[in-house]
Amino acid sequence: MSILLKNIIPVLNAEWIGNTPEAEVEAISIDSRSLQNSSHTLFFALVGPNNDAHLYIKDLIEIGVQNFVVTYIPEECKAKANFIVVQNTLEALQQFAAYYRALFKFPVIGLTGSNGKTIVKEWLNFLLSPDFNVIRSPKSYNSQVGVPLSVIAINEKHNLGIFEAGISTVTEMEKLEAVIKPTIGILTNIGSSHDEGFENLEQKIKEKLLLFKDSKVLIYQKNKLIDKCILPDTKTFSWSFEQENADVLVFKKQTENQSTTLHYKYKGNAYELNIPFQDKASIENAISCLLLLLYFNYDSATIQSRMLLLFPVEMRLKVKTGINNCSLIDDSYSSDFQSLKIALDFLESQKQFQKKTVILSDIFQSGLSNEELYSKVAQLIVSNNISRVIGIGETISEFKEKFTHCITFKNTAEFVSNFENLEFANETILIKGARSFQFEEIVYLLEEKTHETVLEINLNAISYNLNFFKSKLKPDVKIMVMVKAFGYGNGGLEIAKLLEHHKIDYLGVAFADEGISLKNGGIQLPIMVLNPENTSFSAIIQHQLEPEIYCLKSLHAFLKIAKHKNLERFPIHVKLDTGMHRLGFEEDSIDELIATLKGNVHVEIKSILSHLATSDDVKHRDFTDSQISLFDKLSSKIVSELGINPVRHILNTSGISNFPDAQFNMVRLGIGLYGVSNDPSEQKYLENVGTLKSVISQIKTISAGESVGYGRKFMAEKPTKVGTIPIGYADGISRAWGNGVGFVTIKDKKAKIIGSICMDMLMVDVTEIDCTEGDAVIIFGESPTVSYIAKKLNTIPYEVLTSISQRVKRVFYR
Repeated sequence: MSILLKNIIPVLNAEWIGNTPEAEVEAISIDSRSLQNSSHTLFFALVGPNNDAHLYIKDLIEIGVQNFVVTYIPEECKAKANFIVVQNTLEALQQFAAYYRALFKFPVIGLTGSNGKTIVKEWLNFLLSPDFNVIRSPKSYNSQVGVPLSVIAINEKHNLGIFEAGISTVTEMEKLEAVIKPTIGILTNIGSSHDEGFENLEQKIKEKLLLFKDSKVLIYQKNKLIDKCILPDTKTFSWSFEQENADVLVFKKQTENQSTTLHYKYKGNAYELNIPFQDKASIENAISCLLLLLYFNYDSATIQSRMLLLFPVEMRLKVKTGINNCSLIDDSYSSDFQSLKIALDFLESQKQFQKKTVILSDIFQSGLSNEELYSKVAQLIVSNNISRVIGIGETISEFKEKFTHCITFKNTAEFVSNFENLEFANETILIKGARSFQFEEIVYLLEEKTHETVLEINLNAISYNLNFFKSKLKPDVKIMVMVKAFGYGNGGLEIAKLLEHHKIDYLGVAFADEGISLKNGGIQLPIMVLNPENTSFSAIIQHQLEPEIYCLKSLHAFLKIAKHKNLERFPIHVKLDTGMHRLGFEEDSIDELIATLKGNVHVEIKSILSHLATSDDVKHRDFTDSQISLFDKLSSKIVSELGINPVRHILNTSGISNFPDAQFNMVRLGIGLYGVSNDPSEQKYLENVGTLKSVISQIKTISAGESVGYGRKFMAEKPTKVGTIPIGYADGISRAWGNGVGFVTIKDKKAKIIGSICMDMLMVDVTEIDCTEGDAVIIFGESPTVSYIAKKLNTIPYEVLTSISQRVKRVFYR
């Protein structure tokens, strides 16, 4: 991209306020945190329900960004940069993308549907890349923001586009259609996701079909309801398993080795196609790809040879624990320029060490000459402050000199043979390679070896849940997020890194050692210690943590140390007891608290807080109201008599939703961040964060009358197929969840837990499930949910989450 600012202004119907309309734009950005922002970046200051990017323009100008699309110019930034002023910056981004898309005339495939969009996109990229220079949406960039950013990545060398579009309600698709302008449409499976945004299924289908209103053809699975909704002038190319009037009639037959043979009829001829999948979703997605190849007139031999090589698509950036105190970011199945930019931003948001290493394969399908491509890659590496580059591949080896601190290998095997000499330790490592390089071998070498049970943490879901609760807050209300108890069992440091990336105001931990661990991991955010022991005060001061002070004894102890260390205005947080009767100053001790602090120069009250006892229970609303009233009264007295202006906060997760008028200056978000709400009506709007997974270690069949497990608690009444899973109560699974009470999910089916749960294993009945040893097992996640387990065990979701042992490996992904 190379466009002059003066050419963009009329496209956006904007007001120009600046000095250099001849400035050249080479990149678009919406993220103020990206290290890739530069003097040639055009920054769109997007405004969300609880975030305004205009607030970061001053910081961007300081690092050299000079060009902005804004709805207003911050007072302190006037005359300091070029500003294109519009009414709505998101609409402006979409208008710019539509303008940019119109500069290119090659075929563009547009994909939408409820499920399968990203899979089909990645498979089509694989199938078509031998013949086309493909530009496609990176990862799942299919939103109102993601689609424009995807399209803006087109360059002059591309000759085929594949873009996906996702919507959650009406009126959204017409905006994405204007940006993508697909010439070929593919409608994937229509499911139930985002149903809440539509009146009914028919409305949802009609909205999705708007993407194809000007397409030359629509590829889809024939369906009476879809047929009814298709616009009259739309040319279709359909397939079906049973409707003989479809253009392609398909019959499927499962074969050995987890594959499927498709017999299909097309234009009066019969064909056979083998694909390496057996699950329903993959078969349907593969057929969508088949029809696109038929539409492009590929011969059956080429179709068979390429589709036999289709592979499971890994759409996630994963954070894993590595050897020698390393942190790994696993993106080992993808290597293209756009996804490299995304991965480097993710590396910055998740880095745990100053030293950053990138292991990178040859990059394919950039649309650029190798000289230009690796020059741009080298610039990315420099802007992201990468300490070391390890290149793998013939091409990247040729351009080794463009990088500093770079070593290259011709192939993965050569890297593996030299592995012992590369000295990986105390660093964050991004592993990014095209599938053909088999970088999973590198991940295996670098990953800390643990057993096959993992807790997968969806960082996107955490971001979504954070924004959900932030949208409930008044504009100036700050937010503290609780990461105590190892992030409610999900992992403290990695989540804290993400929260720091989102610029929240405070982190909260229970004990000093939790805060020290976060500070040692590089967290810069202020951290409040809510349950500090007096013996930890020196360590709290040393590591610049901020203690909660909840009684006169603790206050005097801290002041003694503060005076001894000659501290000035060290931040403390005063806890009031308004009815929880756990920790805090009670009403009769407020006068002495004020007298002790009056005129004291060693500490500063940063905030005053209290804790609600029943914010989640409407039966006790009067009690909660009385707590809030007492808190307002006591905190106001402290503020008035000491002449201070601290932050005040009393609301927890449930309080945010149930008592919006008591937000004061800050709220404390806890379990809600992790996707759990006490309110069923709110729960449906939150995304699941943690999925506890394992595998089937062994399957055996026992006869009627035989038993399973300690104490023979399960006796088979008929021949029973038993699966053993390597997870037990030492991993945090309650023994009360066994003996028929609980279940796990295997192949989307419930497998009841039979017998007593052991220390390291549990057994399930898989008699009615077609499964094999090594198959994946869901212990909790979407089904069963943590809330469901808690209800069955007569406990709370907090206990289920925080019980998961730290010997269970956490894998973070995006």
